[in-house]
Amino acid sequence: MGQDFPQSNVFAVIDLGSNSFHMLIAKHMAGGIHTIGRVKRKVRLAAGLNEKNVLSVEAMERGWECLALFAERLQDIPAQNISIVATATLRLATNSDHFKSEAERILGHKINVISGELEAKTIYKGVAHTSACQGRQLVIDIGGASTEVVIGQGFSAELYKSLDMGCVTFLEKYFCDGTLSKNNFNKAISAAAIEIAPIQSQYIDMGWELAIGASGTIQAIQEILAASGESEVLTLERLLAIQKQTMQYASIAQLQLPGLSEERRLVFVSGLAILIALFRSLEIQQMGLAGGALREGVLYSMISDFQNTDIRNRTLDGFTERYHVDKRQAQRVTELSVKLAKQLAQSWQLDMAYITPILTAVAHLHEIGLVVDYKQYHQHSAYILNNTGMPGFSKTEKQLIVALTLGHRADLSSKLFTGLGSQTLLATRLIRLTRLAVILSMRRKDDVLADFAVTMDKADHLHFSFAGQWLSEHPLMLSELEQEATYQHRMSWQLTIER
Repeated sequence: MGQDFPQSNVFAVIDLGSNSFHMLIAKHMAGGIHTIGRVKRKVRLAAGLNEKNVLSVEAMERGWECLALFAERLQDIPAQNISIVATATLRLATNSDHFKSEAERILGHKINVISGELEAKTIYKGVAHTSACQGRQLVIDIGGASTEVVIGQGFSAELYKSLDMGCVTFLEKYFCDGTLSKNNFNKAISAAAIEIAPIQSQYIDMGWELAIGASGTIQAIQEILAASGESEVLTLERLLAIQKQTMQYASIAQLQLPGLSEERRLVFVSGLAILIALFRSLEIQQMGLAGGALREGVLYSMISDFQNTDIRNRTLDGFTERYHVDKRQAQRVTELSVKLAKQLAQSWQLDMAYITPILTAVAHLHEIGLVVDYKQYHQHSAYILNNTGMPGFSKTEKQLIVALTLGHRADLSSKLFTGLGSQTLLATRLIRLTRLAVILSMRRKDDVLADFAVTMDKADHLHFSFAGQWLSEHPLMLSELEQEATYQHRMSWQLTIER
């Protein structure tokens, strides 16, 4: 019997990294790409390189053993939907052909050892397809044996470089004794600065609006910051504070920072040293975490549908298709919420360019929970969004969208705004508008509303009115709006419905 591939829309990417080997399994459906499996094994291939760049037998065997596990999963996926890439260590190793031939025999597929430049461009593509891509951005990925530094805009990498430094190779060079000393840190940071120096002025001169990190080091630092109750935005001040924390421990073996996983502990300090050097040399002010990197870049390159589209629209289209959203109703709520926001934009100093995509997303996503149950559908909608990736929206934007979705109907609670930080005031204002837009669209029909206006006086007191006697002629709408005024009053928000 011939092999059958009923799911030709399933894809696999394997990344033979210098620290870990990763396998990503994804399905192309409902207008998007959805992860259905991930396997990761710590191989530390780069630790097997000697001073002559010969890869040790022990390191190669660790890699082959891992790939034997991956091979089992690949059997069910069409060959043309599988891509396997190798990076810095196999670029450097003088005996990489020996490793590669045995690895290809195990996997039954060809392995592509990609150049540093192609790796950098592919990482950028992965970030561009999975993160909030706005304006020119700096993307940094600290790998096991190389660090990619890219400046790009949209889907195009404009300036890209792969530097010969990584968290595994720097661990072997500068923390080989395992000691967490100021001297070891300084040596590692200085060495990284020397690697960065040739590209420093070119990158600073080009500039960027947003810096994004796409590696385990950046994620680990975010988790440490979150565990200590701090903002998850990386700054040099916070990196130096974490460095100081690590040096309270005598050795890497003893290192136990809150939020730092055991899996990341060994290569954390070397990655941190490289990141500190990058922040200083490139004058980075702050950095967030990307939604994807190399594997995602390879994956999106395999599927022609995603070569050049609006990521946010693609994300919303995927949700609306998957959860059978009433698109016309979503458009009504969008138009109404944006109209309300424009009327208060000056009074509330709203940045329409920033909030319009947020309001649009909420309008398209607030009803996805209807597929579960009507009674608490807003809670189901928020739960789904909170636990699903939203490519094109930053973490902060996603938190805001979840809060607005959860609070768009029924009782309100101050708990809605927990964890929103500096976004809290904006969230309270947008939630008031969103709730009104949902009520105004309740007939789910076009051209049923008279002209209306919302104005504000002191202390954020809103006044809502319709032209003529329309509201008196529509008692259900009047009742719903008056009930909404009661809900908002319980939050100490004043809303007056003018008859």
